Amino acid sequence: MNPNDKNDAQGASLSHRFIEPLDVLFLRGNKLFGDPGSHGESLVPPWPSAAAGALRSRILADDGTDLVAFAQGKIAHPSLGTPEAPGDFAVTAFDVARRLPDGTVQTLHPVPADLVLGEGDTSDRITVRRAQPVTPTSGLLSSSPLAQWPVLPQEGRAKPVGGRWLTQIGWSAYLAGKTPDADQFVKTADLWQIDPRVGVGLDSETRRAADGQLFTVQAVVFRSGVGFLASVQGAPLPPAGLLRLGGDGRGAVLDLAKTYRPSLPDWAALARARRCRVVLTTPGLFAAGWALPGFDETTQRVTLPGLSARLVCAAVPRAETISGWDLANQRPKPAERVAPSGSVYWLDELETTPEALRNLAVRGLWPDGADNASRRAEGFNRFTLAVF
Repeated sequence: MNPNDKNDAQGASLSHRFIEPLDVLFLRGNKLFGDPGSHGESLVPPWPSAAAGALRSRILADDGTDLVAFAQGKIAHPSLGTPEAPGDFAVTAFDVARRLPDGTVQTLHPVPADLVLGEGDTSDRITVRRAQPVTPTSGLLSSSPLAQWPVLPQEGRAKPVGGRWLTQIGWSAYLAGKTPDADQFVKTADLWQIDPRVGVGLDSETRRAADGQLFTVQAVVFRSGVGFLASVQGAPLPPAGLLRLGGDGRGAVLDLAKTYRPSLPDWAALARARRCRVVLTTPGLFAAGWALPGFDETTQRVTLPGLSARLVCAAVPRAETISGWDLANQRPKPAERVAPSGSVYWLDELETTPEALRNLAVRGLWPDGADNASRRAEGFNRFTLAVF
């Protein structure tokens, strides 16, 4: 383990690396080209599987592993295992990040689902409001199976504002149960720009341009000092070097994040309070769709290793679909619906211990017996806890 990689407050050996692109990135999602004039959208941040693939490729190359034999499952890597039976390597976080002028690396986070940004008619300053669980008046009907609904208190009208990212300072305040200030949000335009690129389809036989197959894709141009922060457990990472990032293998610099300090919850305080919020930091691949693993709709309780609680409310945006490309088997990965990053779940009547909460954070939201080892290694179902 590199001396700069230490055990964190969760008790897990984590390696943190800052990844800064050297070129434009094509961060593809899974949206197909549609009607004439449509374009291929870029997904920022990309799924954590993009970081997993880039980092595992670098580890294999550094160790001199026979990549063909590894892809065929003929040899196993001590940390990575095999494509069919992954080892201890797992991405635990993958966030947009920036390096400040003093060298400090700080993360930037999508706005959680229980925060709403607005802009008044008479002021350029945005307003930040937080939804709260409220028991609905008798007679109101909803498709929600939960006892409470997330309701947004609002005294006056405000235009919704998008294109903002929550700074790490604001994120820490949010996890502590506070509403972040307006100046703790950063505009997307201050982090990266979209550069449309035009391509042309090729005829596979003649190797010439095919008629009627022009297309446009979005390239992402990051500003200087802006990139990603990847955290990995279960495998040592190279301290520095280059990565091939994204579907086109564009160049990126891998560097130690010596000054990065992750924002962690107070596990003991949450266990004493017997209530908390679960906030997804990567997409949630749950068998029950939007609901947390271990949720029983009859009892309204969630049961996970070392934890039992009543799920009283949830704020979950529209479902997304993840897929990807299986490089080892040269085929698409199955398309699966996920709860988006930033989804929020309110838990009450919490029965757990600080140690159990830490262990769950290390493990991720995977129930006992979950067999999706590859998606677990890729960093899905990761979360943090916040004050209720």
